[in-house]
Amino acid sequence: MYRDGEVCIRPMEQQDMYRLWEIGYQEAAPEWKKWDAPYYEHIPLTYEQFCAGEQEMLLQRPDRWGIKVSGELVGMISYYWEHEASLWLEMGIVIFVPSYWSGGYGTRAIRMWMNHLFTTMPLVRVGYTTWSGNERMIGVGYKLGMTMEARLRKVRLYNGVYYDSIRMGILREEWESHTGSPHQEVEQVRSVPE
Repeated sequence: MYRDGEVCIRPMEQQDMYRLWEIGYQEAAPEWKKWDAPYYEHIPLTYEQFCAGEQEMLLQRPDRWGIKVSGELVGMISYYWEHEASLWLEMGIVIFVPSYWSGGYGTRAIRMWMNHLFTTMPLVRVGYTTWSGNERMIGVGYKLGMTMEARLRKVRLYNGVYYDSIRMGILREEWESHTGSPHQEVEQVRSVPE
């Protein structure tokens, strides 16, 4: 678990499942989906369907953690391997609750996640892919010292408009140079009551 003020990231627990379903999977057209890869179909699930299909993919996994603000689950942060043999890892984030957008919570969560990834794995680079319609996500990358490594023009079709696919990334030495050290600004917490 890591904490930066009122923002905390930690592995998902059984007690998170209902809240996660409620904010992320219950609605047919949730507001968050307009920004998080809206060119992919979102299918709402009943709570029973969610538990049957998602529970094992979310609980106690090193690659998917919850984001809490003042004790309330508001989102999720993750990583996946593009190519594990060469340690090529990509990360993702979604803040499901719109009232927590544009308040710096996502930036703080990604900063802690990057710190976690760089300090627990022998990674050379960490990055993520977004789309040109999500300017806030591109801005987060720049705030964290990332570079726009690729821009694939007009490859994402959404509502009849073509958008670019954007790949942001940062190398370990750039991260350490940007933060001063891989541990700055992040508190690792063993166990704290929420």
